[in-house]
Amino acid sequence: MRCPFCSSENTQVKDSRQAEDNSAVRRRRLCAQCGGRFTTFERVQLRELTVIKKSGRRTPFDRDKLARSVMIALQKRPVETDRVEQMISGVVRQLESIGQADITSDQIGTLVMEGLARLDDVAYVRYASVYKDFRATQDFETFIESEKLQPDMEQSDKEEE
Repeated sequence: MRCPFCSSENTQVKDSRQAEDNSAVRRRRLCAQCGGRFTTFERVQLRELTVIKKSGRRTPFDRDKLARSVMIALQKRPVETDRVEQMISGVVRQLESIGQADITSDQIGTLVMEGLARLDDVAYVRYASVYKDFRATQDFETFIESEKLQPDMEQSDKEEE
């Protein structure tokens, strides 16, 4: 493993443990050359996935890009990192188990929406606003009504006090 600080290939594993509901291995590493410490994650990859965008363009699937979009939707929300990682890993496993190397961006979006709906309503609506391309405030209202999302009455009562 190449050191991210000095690019030396002489690094040592100092600690390994299971992570993300036993679907990954977390390794703490030390660079013998510069002394830098960093963490790597090892995950099983069943197949190379290619994403077919709405424009028809094809790009390699990027788990980190998926994680970034989920984290943007969850920004400032009270959801534990472990639950988020489990949800992302679950989406990736579902995509890999489809049995096809080519997946559409719609398939990814649908699975992420299902995962976010179970994690956090606000993040779910945030992600939907981008995924479904909301153009006006009426789009939010229509979506919330169609999904039968209820406002948190307890929170509303506290804000009024």
